[in-house]
Amino acid sequence: MLVDYHIHALAHGEFEYTREWIERFLAQAVERRVQQVGFAEHEEFAPRIVLPALRQAHSGDYQGLRVRIGLEIDYKPGRELEIQEIIEGRAYDFIIGSIHYIDEWAFDHPDYRDGFDDQDIDKLYEKYYILVAQAVNTGLFDIIGHLDLIKIWGHRALHKAEEDFILPLLKELRRSGVVVEVNTSGLRKPVGEIYPSEKLLEVLFNANIPITFGSDAHHPDDVGRDMMYALQAARRAGYRVFMSFNRRRAILSPLSL
Repeated sequence: MLVDYHIHALAHGEFEYTREWIERFLAQAVERRVQQVGFAEHEEFAPRIVLPALRQAHSGDYQGLRVRIGLEIDYKPGRELEIQEIIEGRAYDFIIGSIHYIDEWAFDHPDYRDGFDDQDIDKLYEKYYILVAQAVNTGLFDIIGHLDLIKIWGHRALHKAEEDFILPLLKELRRSGVVVEVNTSGLRKPVGEIYPSEKLLEVLFNANIPITFGSDAHHPDDVGRDMMYALQAARRAGYRVFMSFNRRRAILSPLSL
């Protein structure tokens, strides 16, 4: 079974929920053999999610395709109560926690990529992974999105291997039960590799950390994109199962080609 739990139908606010628009996402999912899609808008667009449009579109013939509803939330220290209020009492299937900011710097935004210039990349990596650990420890998230997003523009730590930044996280990941997303969008970015990298996938597998999958699609063309590559990478790392979701419950599912 293939799943894609990271789809932004609204993208960055430039699109609208209509039956025709949602059907394009679903049709692409079927074309790429995805059996479950998860629409997970950025939190600021949550009021614009139109659940009837999703349900109406899904009532068509999509060969057993299942639709899940999630939300992607930016974690920043001190937002815990605010995040809890955002998700409390709402029937989401999963919540993705992501780090897009170091302090107030949107490091993954193209307009601010020059913020890496003249900085100690090792220290930036350390700051980033401290934030990831804090997000994990909140217990608010079902999924951690694009685990090593800090590498997006191709900047690499000079004095540490990438796995050295992950090792201190493993205990927190195991204790929390949070699932790590294998996100294919890095293949479409300057770094040119999945999040997390195949090396980090091996580390996660050896630590018994569960995974799921997402494309980070902001357009129908990207739904399920490179998902077979991600699945094969996970299998090379040793994974034979992954997590699907329903109403905030993680469900063990077979990972097979």
